[in-house]
Amino acid sequence: MSRKIVQTAGREQLGEFAPEFAHLNDDVLFGEVWNEEAIDVKTKCIITVVSLMASGITDSSLNYHLQNAKAHGVTREEIAAIITHATMYVGWPKGWAVFRLAKEIWNEEHPAQTEKDKYQNTIFFPIGEPNPYGQFFVGQSYLAPVSTEQVPVWNVTFEPGCRNNWHVHKAKNGGGQMLIGVGGRGYYQEWGKEPVEILPGTVINIPANVKHWHGAAPDSWSSHLAFEIEGEETAAEWLEPVNSADYEALR
Repeated sequence: MSRKIVQTAGREQLGEFAPEFAHLNDDVLFGEVWNEEAIDVKTKCIITVVSLMASGITDSSLNYHLQNAKAHGVTREEIAAIITHATMYVGWPKGWAVFRLAKEIWNEEHPAQTEKDKYQNTIFFPIGEPNPYGQFFVGQSYLAPVSTEQVPVWNVTFEPGCRNNWHVHKAKNGGGQMLIGVGGRGYYQEWGKEPVEILPGTVINIPANVKHWHGAAPDSWSSHLAFEIEGEETAAEWLEPVNSADYEALR
């Protein structure tokens, strides 16, 4: 779930003069409508910008919502395309006016977003740092701790084409691992069985002492949460890389 939107501008600016308006602005518009989950916040930002643009409003209200759109992942390329498209329907002067505001807000001097940055904007959990177990992977992977207490949980992210070697979670009793897909598209395969696609929400239960591998699809980033199952005399045994021809056939 995304972070809850909270607004206090109504009460701060009009709380004494127009308390009912302040309540409707802070509690209903932002408190309820903006937090309703049928439409994601980025889409709501785009709808709001276009609605204000169509109404000819190019004051501080539009400036705020353009900044809000940028903060929720609307890129410079996307806002340029949105304004251009809307201009065809709402009028050329309105397009010019909105572009003047947008150009200042998206006037970034830093380089364009990397593919990693773009993918990070699509998932809730952090990507983290390069995986310290990279010697057991083909391609680049990343590891981010989600919880280091009670039940250790890690977000593992694979760049397109990245996968780990065949390996076994050895245990005398208990043990094994559980994966939950949280972004992109990937695969899990046990030795002697067909690969299983991992999508957001996919749950993979990996028994102890079973040879397997997991990673991204050849053409997609992929992230999953990894839960280590408590057991007796547990250890990871890393084996050979996945056959390249077999992997590439997973398009």
